[in-house]
Amino acid sequence: MQKALLIFFFTFMLSMVAVAQTQDQGNARFHGYGTYGLQYHNFGVGAGLEYFFVDKFAFMPSFTFVFPPVGNESNFSADLRYYLSEGPSQLYFMAGYSQTWQNTQPDGVGTRRNNKGANMGVGAYIRITEGIGLSTEFRFQSPYPREVGFRVGFAIPL
Repeated sequence: MQKALLIFFFTFMLSMVAVAQTQDQGNARFHGYGTYGLQYHNFGVGAGLEYFFVDKFAFMPSFTFVFPPVGNESNFSADLRYYLSEGPSQLYFMAGYSQTWQNTQPDGVGTRRNNKGANMGVGAYIRITEGIGLSTEFRFQSPYPREVGFRVGFAIPL
């Protein structure tokens, strides 16, 4: 199922055609990304939709599936982004709400955790072609497991 979702997102990203590359009000971008945590070394995949509600300010809700060695984990984030630069390479700061769900033993009785908190970080959007860009981010999330990590993926202007 996870492979099917990854293939769907990759196909969706490649089939989109760009309309706008700037950070003007009303623009949007679809993000598909992979994550890596520096403390626990867990990988994850996720997707989000970034919407510019005013010039240089964007709101991006995203959902991530994390693959720990035992159990399962997922994360929802709703971030506010402020873009410092425009053009082919766009730097931003972000802060927002984060909620993490964990189950250490999904096939039996286990410990279920639901943690809420904040996240903050810095990132960049780098235009590769007119229809696709590279999205990178370094972030800290305060909910347990309090992970510092990277997000790297593709963004497609809608």
